[in-house]
Amino acid sequence: MKRGLFWLMFALMAGVYGAMLIWTLPQLKLLSGGLLPFDLRPGGYDLAEAQALLAALGADGRAYYLGVQQSLDSAYPALYAVVMVLAFRALVPGWWGRVLGVLVAAGAGFDYLENARVAVMLRAEPQAVTEAMVAAASQATVIKSVAVAVALVVLSVLLARAGGRRWWRV
Repeated sequence: MKRGLFWLMFALMAGVYGAMLIWTLPQLKLLSGGLLPFDLRPGGYDLAEAQALLAALGADGRAYYLGVQQSLDSAYPALYAVVMVLAFRALVPGWWGRVLGVLVAAGAGFDYLENARVAVMLRAEPQAVTEAMVAAASQATVIKSVAVAVALVVLSVLLARAGGRRWWRV
């Protein structure tokens, strides 16, 4: 594996993720009066929750969500996918590494789908947001969350296994 490329992409991914965790998502929570942003609801959300969040955000909060947060949230899935694929390819030779890459790509794809569907809701007036819009965005959020969680668990097991082999050889 090209270690320099991995660490560069990892640093970029960590920087973007850190900016969201430390800066934009807390700001959105503050702008919404303490309600969790869509990105922090891995179990999904319903119409009432979505409309409450959109109403609480107001025009300024929705603009912030569509600006700074969307910029970071657009960069993160690609960075995450590259980092995870490089890690899986280094840890798993052959076709299993490709299978795990498909899992990572699915998670990133559903993250982009979630972002697009949330953007549609953010551009609409809260009362104009429909059950179908919310269900589509929520479903993408849940599938993305499950795919990312599974990929991280698999990566953790593979890293533990690789570390264990190295540990016993010392």
